[in-house]
Amino acid sequence: MTTTHPKIAPQHLTRRALVYVRQSTERQVKYNRESRELQYATEQQLKTFGWQRIEIIDDDLAFSASMGARRREGFERLLAAVALGDVGIVVSREVSRLSRTDKDWCRLLELCQIFDTLIGDTEQVYDLSLIDDQLILGIKGTLSVVELKVLRQRLLEGARNKARRGELYRTLAPGYVLDVDRHLVKDPNLRIREAIASIFTQFRGMGSIRQTLGWFHDNGVELPVNKPRIGGLTPVFQRPTMSFLGSVLSNPIYAGAYVYGRCPSTVAVVDGVLTRCQRGRIPLEETMVFLRDHHEGYIEWSTYEENQRMIRNNRRSFERDESAGPVRKGKGLLAGLLRCRCCGRKLHTRYVGKSGTSPRYLCDGSYHEGGRRCFGIGGHGVDPRFAEEILRVISPLGIEASLDAIEHLEHKQDARQAALLRQLQEASHDATRAFEQYDEVDARNRLVAAELERRYNEKLERVEATKRSLAEVDSKAPALTEDRKAELRKLGASFADVWHSAACPGEVKKRIVRTLVEEVLVEEATPGRLTFIVHWKGGCHTQSEMVKPRGAIDMRTSTESLELIRRLSVRYGDNLIASVLNKLGHKTGKGNRWTEQRVMDARSRNGIKGQRRTIQDPNILSLRATAAHCGVSNTAIQRLVKSGVLPSEQLAPCAPLEFRRVELESEPVKSILKNLRDTGKLTLDGYASTSQQILFQQ
Repeated sequence: MTTTHPKIAPQHLTRRALVYVRQSTERQVKYNRESRELQYATEQQLKTFGWQRIEIIDDDLAFSASMGARRREGFERLLAAVALGDVGIVVSREVSRLSRTDKDWCRLLELCQIFDTLIGDTEQVYDLSLIDDQLILGIKGTLSVVELKVLRQRLLEGARNKARRGELYRTLAPGYVLDVDRHLVKDPNLRIREAIASIFTQFRGMGSIRQTLGWFHDNGVELPVNKPRIGGLTPVFQRPTMSFLGSVLSNPIYAGAYVYGRCPSTVAVVDGVLTRCQRGRIPLEETMVFLRDHHEGYIEWSTYEENQRMIRNNRRSFERDESAGPVRKGKGLLAGLLRCRCCGRKLHTRYVGKSGTSPRYLCDGSYHEGGRRCFGIGGHGVDPRFAEEILRVISPLGIEASLDAIEHLEHKQDARQAALLRQLQEASHDATRAFEQYDEVDARNRLVAAELERRYNEKLERVEATKRSLAEVDSKAPALTEDRKAELRKLGASFADVWHSAACPGEVKKRIVRTLVEEVLVEEATPGRLTFIVHWKGGCHTQSEMVKPRGAIDMRTSTESLELIRRLSVRYGDNLIASVLNKLGHKTGKGNRWTEQRVMDARSRNGIKGQRRTIQDPNILSLRATAAHCGVSNTAIQRLVKSGVLPSEQLAPCAPLEFRRVELESEPVKSILKNLRDTGKLTLDGYASTSQQILFQQ
């Protein structure tokens, strides 16, 4: 049945009709289905008015229309269609579906007025050429904007008031649940509690998130992760990731604190468009709600703060003033602990030598700003000195260290076994439940029995796999026997021998040093002598001096070699300079023979200009070139030089002889050479040598 409306003209019916459908969130799309169905139903109303071409635009479902929200492609398509003049009416069940901001509402009204497009809702059809309809739509648009702000403010104030009481929970972190009184408590599942606690235990032992992740993967220990399931989040055990461990270690909820508003959002202009941006984490003291001792935590608050300090230090490895960072496999015992007393910068570690394992500590100083480096220290001379100091401090505590080592090994073994035992208990429980479901079904009903049988077999396979992992752990790391414990106690009595043993890993030594030492200040107050100020954990300071290791001085190129390079580089290339230096017995700072590359590096470090290959001067000839130019032998030229008849030049001993072309055309050199070519005899100063053999036969 077709009805008429006084504001709908025939020209409107010849054009398209657009139905705009929108809901603000995914939750509304999923659960508020009746609202969406009512919006789609407006299509029937348009058909009663006589429209044949009706298009539904629902691209913006689950997209908000508030300020700073993401771009609505469906609304942009609607505006573009109206601007083409091919739309007779734009219909939405409520004007708030079209827009929640004054800017979008005014754009739509302006275009509809220009192109004679009607706007409709469930109550009325509006013609923008009529002043009354313009006034009504303007009021409705304003009310829509105000409604959004009032609703948002009401909801935010309610959420903030609930957060101030510590009762607002968006999502629960793994390891926590809400009891019947909606109080935050630890998960009653023992496996989940022990798994979460193991994260903090292993991190305290490893000192690095990556190394902690490696421990869980190497030992096959799974951790609980909240996964979305029907009805909410469900903990699922799986291999952890780096991001998961970082989020757990950085979350203050595990230290018993409640925090709200740690990652606030702001509205900013990005490429000319208002966009809602998520800020980074702000300090806990600046958050909207911060409640200490709100619930039972897995760690103490002091432990949480210490963990954050360790994580921050590990993240600064690429900054110029980096902290110590985690223990790595390099041989530098003091890597990350040395600080220059002159400029205050951390000394970075560089590994040199043929195998690239010899540590060297360098202070860049103001080098990157165009200045100079402060100094460099060879680790082979400094590390043993500090090792002696460390042994002097902790050798009396060797017995206690042995007992701690025994406890650590046993605890490490127990932690791995406990995690796998809990995993085995849960897998056995799941297998029992799967068997009960399979046992209850009629075996003749293969459509159901086959699937339940498959699930039961999967659970059994998981049980067997966990048992194999547990047996493998037991075989690889057997429990310490009494004889083994006695041996460890004996080693504690001679701690120095254990330290110097080749079987003692470098990572263990560095971990011991970092446990005792906070920082070491170093400076070269006088040439050749180093002053160290050791800042021990606990606040004590000690000062010591030592002679700068010879390796740090001998690494420099000698002054004589640099002077030769400076003289020869004026005329010769790096390849020829290297040959001269080797003939004279000169060595590099590391005691190596000179090569073309090493000469070039020495020039670059000391600001000496030069070239890689010799550039020939047409007015200066070498010995060979001179002999070829004159048509005689090299020996004849050398005899002329020795007699003083032919002037030559040599920039350094063992350097090539040089002859100027103009000297070869002067007298008596020209006459002597001509006589030599004519007679085959070399006559010097009018004297013909009787022992001179004829070089050229007539």
